[in-house]
Amino acid sequence: MKTIILDMYGVIMKDTGDGFYSFVNRFFPNLPVEKIYPIWDKADIGKISSLEIFKEIGFCGDLAKIEKSYLDTVEINEGFYDFANAAKKSCKLALISNDSSEWSKYLREKYDLNKYFDVITISGDVKMRKPNEQIFKLTIDQLNSHPTECTYIDDRRFNLEAAQTIGMDAILFNSRNVEYDGKIVNDFKELAEMLKISS
Repeated sequence: MKTIILDMYGVIMKDTGDGFYSFVNRFFPNLPVEKIYPIWDKADIGKISSLEIFKEIGFCGDLAKIEKSYLDTVEINEGFYDFANAAKKSCKLALISNDSSEWSKYLREKYDLNKYFDVITISGDVKMRKPNEQIFKLTIDQLNSHPTECTYIDDRRFNLEAAQTIGMDAILFNSRNVEYDGKIVNDFKELAEMLKISS
């Protein structure tokens, strides 16, 4: 059985992750991106909670409310639902996402995503993040698949390179409009066509 492994931000979600900087910048216009993302990265590997992201950045007040106001700016790529419903008929589906446990849980529940996946691997849960090859191997093992049976879809080239290193096929979901020498799709319709998935 074919196995399809998807990234979250920039693939299932329209937001590539860059929207977090824009959100923070509304409150802290002089705070450079270099100061923001290392804090997020700590939550991505479970070193701090998602609320501590906001606290370390400098937010005060009701942090849970502030967090929700950010997460509710993150929109799903509606094409995912048709793709996933069709793919589930003949493929295994998995998710690998660099994200805090709390943010991922919120978004997956909000958009009813859990039911589509045979395996879900979140960096904040497993304490490692892409492009670490071990996060791919962990997911593949849980799927009882072989790397050569798997196709990995991501919007970041270095994650695709890591997947290819262990023998997976790789497709760039080009939500960032970057150049790439390998296989490229621009939306879920094109992805379905490339993978020969029909509704």
